[in-house]
Amino acid sequence: MPLRSAYLAASLALAFAAPAQADRLLIERVQAGEAAQLPARGQSMAQVEARFGAPQQRLEPRGGQRAAWPVIHRWVYPEFTVYFERDRVINAVLNRAAPEELGPIPVQRP
Repeated sequence: MPLRSAYLAASLALAFAAPAQADRLLIERVQAGEAAQLPARGQSMAQVEARFGAPQQRLEPRGGQRAAWPVIHRWVYPEFTVYFERDRVINAVLNRAAPEELGPIPVQRP
């Protein structure tokens, strides 16, 4: 029993002695995504284009090789990308803030 206690105490001491490092949460990006006006799921291509205008880019459709694999279309706007299954919105996501954005990064502690 004393050996376990010593091991536990040493482990805790090492854990707290290590420099504290946490991932920076991209809270602002999440809040921006929640507040952004994105196309709603189920809207047609015509409805999206009527509300948001023509996309900057219409990427090549993917899928459709089999009946179980519907054709997916992607329209890129400056702020977001819309994914369509056939002609209906299945998802819309915010684009990355910068090409080099990888996600949460470690916080630099002084």
